[in-house]
Amino acid sequence: MPKELAVNSDQTLAFETDCHLFQDCGYPAPSVWSFKFEPIFSVDLGLFVFEFNKAMLLALLSTIVVLTFFWFAFGKAKVVPGKLQSVAEVLYDFVRRGIAREVIGKQAERFVPLLVSLFFTIWVMNAWAIVPMAQLPVTSIIAYPVALALVVWVTYMTVTFKTNGFVGGIRNLCVPGGLPKPIYIILTPLELLSNVFVRPFTLAVRLFANMFAGHILILVFLIGAWYMAGTLLGTVYAGASLLMTIIITVFEMFIQALQAYVFTVLTATYISGALEEAH
Repeated sequence: MPKELAVNSDQTLAFETDCHLFQDCGYPAPSVWSFKFEPIFSVDLGLFVFEFNKAMLLALLSTIVVLTFFWFAFGKAKVVPGKLQSVAEVLYDFVRRGIAREVIGKQAERFVPLLVSLFFTIWVMNAWAIVPMAQLPVTSIIAYPVALALVVWVTYMTVTFKTNGFVGGIRNLCVPGGLPKPIYIILTPLELLSNVFVRPFTLAVRLFANMFAGHILILVFLIGAWYMAGTLLGTVYAGASLLMTIIITVFEMFIQALQAYVFTVLTATYISGALEEAH
């Protein structure tokens, strides 16, 4: 009979099970336990119990890392910048010039702080996937991309109606210009659905799906390396699996930065559209 795997809901690492190849036990594939964690502490608020877990800790640390980096870089900015300030200026300018000004144009400056915050916070959240002991991209848990997308949606809607007024804002969202009037019967509800509901949904899901898939891939090969180790033949397989883990991890580093960039560019695109005058 196969051995029963001792895999509990709070397990997160491949080597927390003693199952190996040729030992009458199945491959312990990643599952829900890879994304569920025991609370670090709990607070009973009466109506509900607030539980602070690993993902929340990493999200909080992401914010602290970004704030600390820019605080030390620009807290006492100098005319002749030091090494840290120089690096921070290059990174800040990348978002300011490469995203904000390129996409939004003349009115970009007031949105630069938001775009910089989104880009670097998402990047750090994603990067926890390759940090030892953390080993979790925070955005692979859907609640965090949804929260970020909600911030973008509120900003997008606020800018739309503040720029165009209520009626103009509705027209901006629902009525593209330059088309024959009969087409608007079909196109208006589609534009409303796309601009108001689909955009924030796809913004959140795109980030979540990419980070979730990348984390699962790394786990599949990392757990595979552990599972196949233990015998001479198995060690050969384990070496191949470990090599794939390293390759995917390097590729994932690129995807982490890319997804932060895509999220920020789309945010700038939505804001740019909100600043346009209603047709």
